[in-house]
Amino acid sequence: MIRYTFSILVLVLVAVIAQQFIPSLTVLYGSRFLLLALVFLCAAVTVPVPVMLLLAFVCGFLTDAQNTIGPHGGDPEVYTRTVEQLRFGYSILLYGFMGYLMHGIQPLFRQGQWQFSAMLSGVAVFLYLLVEYFLINFIRGGFVMNQTVLLKIACSSAITMTFSPLIFWLLFRLADWSGYTIRMDGLKKEKPRTLTA
Repeated sequence: MIRYTFSILVLVLVAVIAQQFIPSLTVLYGSRFLLLALVFLCAAVTVPVPVMLLLAFVCGFLTDAQNTIGPHGGDPEVYTRTVEQLRFGYSILLYGFMGYLMHGIQPLFRQGQWQFSAMLSGVAVFLYLLVEYFLINFIRGGFVMNQTVLLKIACSSAITMTFSPLIFWLLFRLADWSGYTIRMDGLKKEKPRTLTA
C-alpha cells in the first residue's frame, strides 16, 4: 500500500509538470485537457478514503499554488487594481468533493466495471469546472453564463474523460509493480465446485 501511494504521488508530480506543456485547444472554445484532475480521479477510486483525502490535499494544494499570483495580480507597477480571485485552498475542497463522488461508485469498480468510473470522471470534471466558475463569478460580484463558457467546460470534461482508460491502465500497472491489490471482485470470483458421486 505504501509503495502504491508513493507511486501515485510521483504520478501526481509528473502530471503537474506535464500540465504546464499541454496547450489549450482553440478549436474547441479554448478547452483544456486536465491531466492532474484525471490522475486524481482515477487514483481516488483505487484507494481507501484516507489516502484519497491525502491525494485531494496534495492535488488541490498544487493546483492553487500554480494559479495564485499574489495580492495585486502580479507586478504592482503593471497591475494597478487588485484581482478578484479565489482564496488559496478552495481547490482542496473541490478535489475532496470529486474524490467522494468517485468513492460513491467504488463498489462497481471493485466488481470490475471500471467504465462507470471512467464516465464519472468526466462528470466530476464538469462539476469541478462549473463550481469553480460559479465561485469566480461570486467573487467578482456578477454572474455571466453564456454558451461559449458552457461549451468550454463541456469540451474540457469530454477531452479529459477520453483519456481515463489510459490512466486506469497505468494505475493497474503501478499496482502490479508495487504489489498493491486493486480488488476487482467481479473478475476474481470463482464458481464453487460441486462434488459428484
